[in-house]
Amino acid sequence: MTYVNFKDLIRGRLQDLPLGLTWAELRNDLKLPYERPCPEWTRRLEQEIGLVRKQGPRRALLWTLLKARPRQAGNGQ
Repeated sequence: MTYVNFKDLIRGRLQDLPLGLTWAELRNDLKLPYERPCPEWTRRLEQEIGLVRKQGPRRALLWTLLKARPRQAGNGQ
């Protein structure tokens, strides 16, 4: 699996889940081949897609995305 595939899967799963998921839930839901997330890829996700990891109600961190900014009207420039 490439980083781009990983990023697309994580973003796609978290976009509609404002409460987030734990790594174990993401791994199981997406059938990811990794026991733990790669720290380098996780840092890149924070920068590129606005990944936020915050303490959940138990020990696990919840993975969420920053709220998306509204798209501006026009030609995208």
